[in-house]
Amino acid sequence: MKAGEDKREERARALARREAAFAAHGSAAGARLAGHGLAFLNPKPGAIVSGFSAIRDEIDPAGLLARLHGEGHRLCLPVMEGKGKPLLFRAWAPGDEMGKVQWGIAEPLPDKPALDPDIVLVPLLAFDKVGYRLGYGGGFYDRTLERLRAIKPVVAVGISYDELMVDAVPHQSYDQPLDWVLTPSGPIRCLGP
Repeated sequence: MKAGEDKREERARALARREAAFAAHGSAAGARLAGHGLAFLNPKPGAIVSGFSAIRDEIDPAGLLARLHGEGHRLCLPVMEGKGKPLLFRAWAPGDEMGKVQWGIAEPLPDKPALDPDIVLVPLLAFDKVGYRLGYGGGFYDRTLERLRAIKPVVAVGISYDELMVDAVPHQSYDQPLDWVLTPSGPIRCLGP
């Protein structure tokens, strides 16, 4: 079976696991993420951190982002510029007005400046210890991490429920691995490919 077919099958299983994890933990999972913060990365003062607006049963990083903002980090959120393109990140702070786009995702308004993050918080459906992740299949974060890693050192941190760890995520040559995964029980350093 090809990696693409493996991914489709794993995605269906992962969606069910994530739905069950959300039902079991609810908003407490996001609060536990915020409690951990990103001190395990030892980020430089004022580091630029990209978050995301949680949709459906994704673990919500809003509390973590509020903590990082309070610690003096600059925040940004992704903006989709079109199919097949990397994400653009625009400056954002808690309380900013947002626009709604495809799939109900909230994005910063176009008047916010574009930023290239130092730390990218990445949503996911499944992850493994190596650092491969399963997303929704659009390749947005893979293209984005490839672009960012070509211009500067970037740390990619998956944001996940503990229950979404699997033995191995099907992957292809263009898939960009994570450096860490932050779960409600704490950070996990990825082993790398």
